[in-house]
Amino acid sequence: MKKLKTSSTKYLPIEKHFERLEKLESIDLNNDENIQSDDAVEDFVKLLEQIKKADYEREIDPNWTTNNLEYDLRSTDWILGKVKNSESYSQNLYAALCNNLFQKKDTWPILTNQTWGCSWRRAGAIIADMREQGNYIDWYCSGIAGGDEPYVYNEEPDLKRKGYVPEGQVTDEILEDLNNLGWLVLNTDNKGKKI
Repeated sequence: MKKLKTSSTKYLPIEKHFERLEKLESIDLNNDENIQSDDAVEDFVKLLEQIKKADYEREIDPNWTTNNLEYDLRSTDWILGKVKNSESYSQNLYAALCNNLFQKKDTWPILTNQTWGCSWRRAGAIIADMREQGNYIDWYCSGIAGGDEPYVYNEEPDLKRKGYVPEGQVTDEILEDLNNLGWLVLNTDNKGKKI
């Protein structure tokens, strides 16, 4: 099995909550209202360890690597290089992963109609892992837009200039790269246009 790229700070949002809970330890525990703070910190530590263990076990399972676009993305050097070297490419790949279904270009997945898709949150986490930095929130909703003017109410007015696209849009470059990776985008005409 190929080595997967992963972000060293992927659990940072969870760990930030842990830091807040640790501060509760300094509260006067003789006050009955604060007795549960130690239990909350301990429970949180256990939860974080369970999440990390579940992620690890999922990613080492050989079945997880089969017909899995996330595995192919996180273990293919040429596309990892493109993601690491370009913020706009990273965002465009994130956007393509959102609101789309994908199918491996192999006989069995096509005959059995096996598809792959992910949530916006997972899409952001995949990009963070591919870049080996940050976490899902760095990409989540990065192309959100409204109306006919796609970038009207974004906080950062130069998103269009940066080459960002709305969630669900598949650029020509991303479409070609997914095709070269061996994947079809099912809800497009495979020229990047929604059907």
